[in-house]
Amino acid sequence: MKRISLAISLIAIMITLGFNSNANAQSKTLKIGVCDVEKIVREMPEAISADKNLKDLQQAYQDTLQIMQTQLMTRAESFQKQRSMMAADKQKSEEEAIRAAEQNLYKYRDAKFAEITDKRNQYLDPIRKKVSDAITAVSTDEGLTFVFDKANGGLLYSEEKFDITFKVIDKMKRGSK
Repeated sequence: MKRISLAISLIAIMITLGFNSNANAQSKTLKIGVCDVEKIVREMPEAISADKNLKDLQQAYQDTLQIMQTQLMTRAESFQKQRSMMAADKQKSEEEAIRAAEQNLYKYRDAKFAEITDKRNQYLDPIRKKVSDAITAVSTDEGLTFVFDKANGGLLYSEEKFDITFKVIDKMKRGSK
């Protein structure tokens, strides 16, 4: 499926460039490359280290969450067993305390999930930049026009002269005529 997506992307670009008289007038031939970014990242020591650090952090948070859940369940079970022997006001205060403990568990889980997401971005942003810079350097050295990711077919590199972003913006501002 991924190869089909990549093939469709490549065909679309070639057709688009084939109909573009400016592209045909270019003296440089169209050269397309592919790259397996996942494989590259798996080989990077800093990515392996980041993955280990994230897994360790997740495990620590998971262990704490498990302890909190066990304590909450024990408290709730104990309350259920003793409930009939408690005064109404004591029942109400214990129910509120259990609900508060449950809310704290959810808050802790959400906060730690956000922290892990932030940490992941903190670790991965420099790795992404390093991979992107290397892809750009190799693409330039090899004279490639476009480079696609083998895994998902996404565009990893393109020569700047093929970027039509500002032409599209200009066309939209002027209105389609």
